[in-house]
Amino acid sequence: MFELLNYTFFQNALIGTLLIGISCGLIGTYIVAKRMVFISGGITHASFGGLGLAYFLGFSPLWGATVFALVAAFCISYLANNKRFREDSLIGIFWSAGMALGVLFIYLTPGYAPNLLSYLFGNILTVTGGQLIASALLCGMIILFFSRFYRPLFYLAFDKDYYRIHFIPIAPIEWGITALIALTIVLCMKLAGIILVISYLTMPQAIAGMFYKNFTRQLWCSTLISCIGSIIGLFASVPLNTPSGVTIVLVFLTVFIACYIYKIVKTRSTRQK
Repeated sequence: MFELLNYTFFQNALIGTLLIGISCGLIGTYIVAKRMVFISGGITHASFGGLGLAYFLGFSPLWGATVFALVAAFCISYLANNKRFREDSLIGIFWSAGMALGVLFIYLTPGYAPNLLSYLFGNILTVTGGQLIASALLCGMIILFFSRFYRPLFYLAFDKDYYRIHFIPIAPIEWGITALIALTIVLCMKLAGIILVISYLTMPQAIAGMFYKNFTRQLWCSTLISCIGSIIGLFASVPLNTPSGVTIVLVFLTVFIACYIYKIVKTRSTRQK
């Protein structure tokens, strides 16, 4: 199995898995802390409309998904913050509209669209050099952003009113993290696919949350779990002959169940003592 490391496509897949693992580990921790899981789901499914439109017009589906994801993320954030619509209603609108537009454009395009299946279920083995560069740039931007704005992000996630009371401008930071969330979701499609991307952004963070309540430790732990679980899932998908994204999510699920059982057993043993 390790002979696969001699092949360029698998080396690219391994590097891409690590980069996406770091990005999702950091971004996912913020999403879970701020309780934005279903917002990310709305952005993910809205981007499918961009995939279909780009395929219909003859462009790269990834570019179309990026545009739609950014538009959906900013619209949901803006309209929800201004109390113009209920947040759950906005998520439902963008979720359903994106999927409907994607299906419509794919239906209107002559022929069969086999390459779009990789965006639904993920296939990191087909990652290109350009996508690797984009993943590396995004990963670097996320690390720098969290390093520079850690404290504002912490208050945005747990106590946004603190900045409002002290009249501290946080809009640029909020728009910045919104853009990074949308871009992370788009790049994560290549690994986990639209259907499974939410799991990739929440399971490692849920596992980390079982052991750590400190936000900083959750960031480190979820990133580590995300990277290790991704590597294990990638290697396991080869002998199992299963999609890499599905296998990685199942690895996360197995670890989550094991940790949950461990915490229950430990809690009961402690009470008995």
